Amino acid sequence: MTSTIKVNNIQNQCGQNIINENSNTITLGASGDTIALASGASQTGFGRTGTVDWQTTKKTTDFTAVNGEGYFVDTGGGAVTATLPASPSPGNIVYIKDYDGNFATANCIVARNGSNIRGAASDFTLAIDNAGAVFIYVDATEGWQVFADGSDDDITKTFIVATGGTITTSGDDKIHTFTGPGSFSVSQLAGEPANNQVSYLVVAGGGAGGDAGNRGAGGGGAGGVREDKSPVTPYTASPLEGAGTINVTAASFPITVGAGGASSTCPNVGGNGGVSTFSTITSTGGGGGGGESGGPDANANPGGSGGAGGKGGGTGSGGTGNTPPVSPPQGNDGGSGGGSSGADAAGGGGGGATGGGSNGSANTGGSGGNGATTSINGSPTTFGGGGAGATGDNPGGPGSAGSGGGGAAGSYPGPAASAGTANTGGGGGGASDNGGGGTGGSGVVIIRYKFQ
Repeated sequence: MTSTIKVNNIQNQCGQNIINENSNTITLGASGDTIALASGASQTGFGRTGTVDWQTTKKTTDFTAVNGEGYFVDTGGGAVTATLPASPSPGNIVYIKDYDGNFATANCIVARNGSNIRGAASDFTLAIDNAGAVFIYVDATEGWQVFADGSDDDITKTFIVATGGTITTSGDDKIHTFTGPGSFSVSQLAGEPANNQVSYLVVAGGGAGGDAGNRGAGGGGAGGVREDKSPVTPYTASPLEGAGTINVTAASFPITVGAGGASSTCPNVGGNGGVSTFSTITSTGGGGGGGESGGPDANANPGGSGGAGGKGGGTGSGGTGNTPPVSPPQGNDGGSGGGSSGADAAGGGGGGATGGGSNGSANTGGSGGNGATTSINGSPTTFGGGGAGATGDNPGGPGSAGSGGGGAAGSYPGPAASAGTANTGGGGGGASDNGGGGTGGSGVVIIRYKFQ
């Protein structure tokens, strides 16, 4: 038998309503009262007020969170993964807090468990000591929203976000490669100042080799090579590392990439390469190689690396490298022409990033100076090799191109010399026997930074 008690009001001994029903609205307690559930009792249907019930036993291993609970997570023994509830409902709430300041050393990974976090299908990492964050489920599109204790910089590591050039990755680093003009545009800075220092390589265009009548012309000098490595980007830099620290700001940085030097009309000096720039760094184009005439056209031009002198009726001198001077030097001097003024005349080799060009000698063109090898782009690559010198009418041997894109000299008889390799800043080869000098290789700008 079921008993039913029907009342509209229940009053305490003072005559105050403690339960009152009026028009389907039930009021519990009188003004100033506290309503408490008995120990062990639970409630449903009232929803949450944005707070959690803190679990005071710390978590030291992976666990799955429960709606409405807060957790102190101790990562002193290693990273801990906190998995959010599966199939959450709007309003579900979880709080994660660093127990004793170890999240930077060993992170707390908050696993999404099939739902988005901030609209993205990716887990969330708490990576700052003493970080804390509330996760509230909104809907299937946004998933869990995250409310930091302070700002995002107080709970997780943020990194540079940038656009421009061709973007690749190597480990935790992003690499922007510019083979032509553009802009390196930074829209977000890293939360840790050390991660705002970028690594860079700035290589100018190589100089063209000299043109020849019937003697030997000099090779073109390599474009200047300048590099600096951030301590947070792990790769093997070239010996030229240390050109100067660049800490980026949230701004757009114009990029200039120098073109290779153009071949001239016989028997003139080859054209210089163009400059390349990034922020405060400028690399100078390589000097053009000397022609084979007996006059001043046999002398080479200065540049990032100097071009090499030609040899005809007179001996051409090599151009001076590292012009204008910077530290570490961006290049080296070119060699001079050699041999007699007759058929055995030979041009010198253009200067390279890490070595000077050699002088020409009878029936042998000078070798170009070697370039600089760096792994800033993700694999060992050599930039800034000098162009080789050419021989005259006698079928002697041309010099060898400097490592890193120096053009090989034209052989006897040969109408044109080889060009410097594009986007390495290599110098063009010198010409022989009425040939045209090889054009210089274009430059490149590479920027690398930590992105995760």
